[in-house]
Amino acid sequence: MKGTATTYFPDIADIYKAAQTIKLVADPTPLQQSIRYSKKFGANILLKREDLHRVRSYKIRGAFNKISELSHEELKKGVVCASAGNHAQGVAFACNHLEVRGTIYMPVVTPKQKIDQTKMFGGEWVEVVLEGDTFDDSHKAAQAYCNKENKTFVHPFDDPKTIEGQATIGLELLSQSKEPIDFVFVAVGGGGLAAGLCATFQALSPKTKIIGIEPDGAPSMKTAIQKGELVELSQIDKFIDGAAVQKVGQYTFPICKDHLHKMDTVPEGKVCQTILELYNRDAIVVEPAGALTIAALDDFQDEIEGKNVVCVISGSNNDITRTAEIKERALLYSNLKHYFIVRFPQRPGALKEFVADILGPDDDITHFEYSKKSSRENAPAVVGIELKSSDDLEPLIQRMKANNFFGDYLNDKPDLFQYLV
Repeated sequence: MKGTATTYFPDIADIYKAAQTIKLVADPTPLQQSIRYSKKFGANILLKREDLHRVRSYKIRGAFNKISELSHEELKKGVVCASAGNHAQGVAFACNHLEVRGTIYMPVVTPKQKIDQTKMFGGEWVEVVLEGDTFDDSHKAAQAYCNKENKTFVHPFDDPKTIEGQATIGLELLSQSKEPIDFVFVAVGGGGLAAGLCATFQALSPKTKIIGIEPDGAPSMKTAIQKGELVELSQIDKFIDGAAVQKVGQYTFPICKDHLHKMDTVPEGKVCQTILELYNRDAIVVEPAGALTIAALDDFQDEIEGKNVVCVISGSNNDITRTAEIKERALLYSNLKHYFIVRFPQRPGALKEFVADILGPDDDITHFEYSKKSSRENAPAVVGIELKSSDDLEPLIQRMKANNFFGDYLNDKPDLFQYLV
């Protein structure tokens, strides 16, 4: 599905004005050097800690700037938004602070933590409505309600005032960095943050290269840039909910197309590895979208060596109930977690034989689902096995085959994997 774009480009004066507005609710976030990543990449890696806002993401900037610009009549009628979580919290906080009625549409699959936080920040001033499976479903429902009730829609990314609010990150970066910034890595969902940074750096530091990062499962901006026009993806992986949209913005697309140095995508499993690494080694809690920029650094190792590099950590609204899935995806990506259909002979001791003779000394069964069929010689079980080293996989498969336990390998069969596991 195609769409049109606009010729809008943020004016630096409007970005400075937005910065003054945002000061009312948001202090500048730290720019911190990562010693570990700097050493790993031979570069000066700086983390822009947007996860340290009161609402734990940069979205407070655009939401507050947009709502603050509304007229008295518009504020009196109230506002509506659609969001997978972070924009919702920014709008809720702004509504509570400015005492404006807000109706916030969120996908049904939004993590409970984000829903609860939105209600907490909005207090009596907001109502949360769960609608649809994706951001785009919620967006359509919110737009319909907004038009019916004649309220103002506060877009999460495709609005000039939202873009100008997000662009204020660039002003902070330029004031905080002691050296010229060579690269800025930024997560891209709808493109509001990336477009804003492009505008700020185009005006004040045009040699800085802005790199946009999307999840492999939702490459909306990359696809649009490759095709030279707005497109709507028919399907996306919703796991990285803060950066998973089917269609980027009419305002954001042309800015990103003309001014991003490059668009890159990162596998969801690698993002999960990065989340766990940041938590375990740096005591930094990030949501999946917040880890995108760091997860992408490996793809640019040669280009960034010896350079001054900023990674925007966009948010930390992660739900602890997702930890198991994050670990699972990380292990699958690192080739350490494997699922099989194992055919057990229907005789006493078959399972004991499998554990003693087939599994390696460091292998661990993490999933076991058995279905006994008396009419069959071999009963199938879905077995998940975690390895200590990826090199242990092929010997394990060979032992299973040699002893007639092997039924099928599920990791490379995504449809069957999703159905059985």
